[in-house]
Amino acid sequence: MTPYDISEIKSVRKKLGMTQSELAKKADVSQSLIAKIESEKLDPTLSNANKIFNALDSLQKKESLKAKDFIHKGVVSCQEDEFVKDVIKKMKRHEISQLPVMKGDSIVGVVSETRIIDHLIDDPNQNLKISDVMGDVPPIVSMSTDESVISSLLRVFSLVIVQDKGKIRGLITRSDILRKIYG
Repeated sequence: MTPYDISEIKSVRKKLGMTQSELAKKADVSQSLIAKIESEKLDPTLSNANKIFNALDSLQKKESLKAKDFIHKGVVSCQEDEFVKDVIKKMKRHEISQLPVMKGDSIVGVVSETRIIDHLIDDPNQNLKISDVMGDVPPIVSMSTDESVISSLLRVFSLVIVQDKGKIRGLITRSDILRKIYG
């Protein structure tokens, strides 16, 4: 089963912003073959169709967005030994609803408004520490992680941490994805 239909070649090529010549070169076929296929004057051989499909597939993968395209730099975090009341103030000041929890330079969890509210309802203790309410460490990905992987992770987790060479470079939330895609 091929990823495309012959009739889609022109629309996919245009979506990628390619000329017929560029696609032909990438697929190692002639530009006139591409033109004839797109104008429905010729059905390509299976081997030529596969060359074109493989070229389109590799170009689409190359064009896909990566973690570095969505990253929200300037990560606001808290330390696990901070008081919840202080972290609530920090969240309000930065207008964020969740943040990574650190122990020194290492990520040890995540805290969100929802987790804080749930714990304060059960225990209105004003001296709760973040370590008492934090959740598990969110997924950590590299700068080159594909958007499809990030989207899948964000279906389950509220944020994804982006690391490069052992250092936190930023984070990605669902709203970062929406902002990038829909402006």
